[in-house]
Amino acid sequence: MDTSLLICDHSYHYKPFNHNLKGGLQNYLFRLQTEGSCEVTSHGKEYTLSGGDLLLLRPGDDYQLTVKEPDHKGRLSSGDYYLFCEGPWIDAWWKRRNRPVANRIGLDDKLIGLWRNLLLEKRRGSLEEDAELKDVLLRSLCLYIDRAITENVQADRKGTATLKLKRFIEEHATVTFKLEEAASYAGLSLSRAVRLFKEHYGKTMIQYAIEIRLKAAVEQIKYSELTLEHIAETCGFASYSYFHRVFRAHFGVSPLEYRLK
Repeated sequence: MDTSLLICDHSYHYKPFNHNLKGGLQNYLFRLQTEGSCEVTSHGKEYTLSGGDLLLLRPGDDYQLTVKEPDHKGRLSSGDYYLFCEGPWIDAWWKRRNRPVANRIGLDDKLIGLWRNLLLEKRRGSLEEDAELKDVLLRSLCLYIDRAITENVQADRKGTATLKLKRFIEEHATVTFKLEEAASYAGLSLSRAVRLFKEHYGKTMIQYAIEIRLKAAVEQIKYSELTLEHIAETCGFASYSYFHRVFRAHFGVSPLEYRLK
């Protein structure tokens, strides 16, 4: 395998905690703060991490983690997912780009889902097929981390709310949803959501949803034997006639002509 997942787990701290590796890490460390807060020191710099902050360290980096006393007795001070890994693929991935030590990426459900799956697979055992699955999941997590970091940069430039709108549309495009729902998810009024999305992405939310629906439809036309009427329905179009009209306007041919080609 090109990657090796050494440790993958989650931790919760209800009391003060201190972990110090002045001699330097032996492997890569990924740590996602999910609850509470902590302080990390590395290379003489201090970082305060709260929910949604991702820490990335490489072999040789010094590392000191400090969790302070909670404000109230019995209250959680800090919660996080963490993993240690190594391998040629991880080395190559690390060298592709410069990543900050501390990254504000938010608590993305998909990224956390990948992390949880890795944790569960690590606990299952050491069969060859399990190792292969862990390898794929770890690579997926690394690539998803890069996407999250990139989207964070975009959010700084375009605003977190517009990025939330974009994510909502991507997740709900193939089902019926109202623009008011997208606006509410982003914490915006409908009028402001409509204006901001058009300003930042150069298209309306409906236009973006249609683009995603058409991409999904094309994939199903190419690689499935589903009827065109069923494809229209599963890809979020209200009726086949509407799907037919939008498809022809975008591709210059009808869905049937596209399939026959």
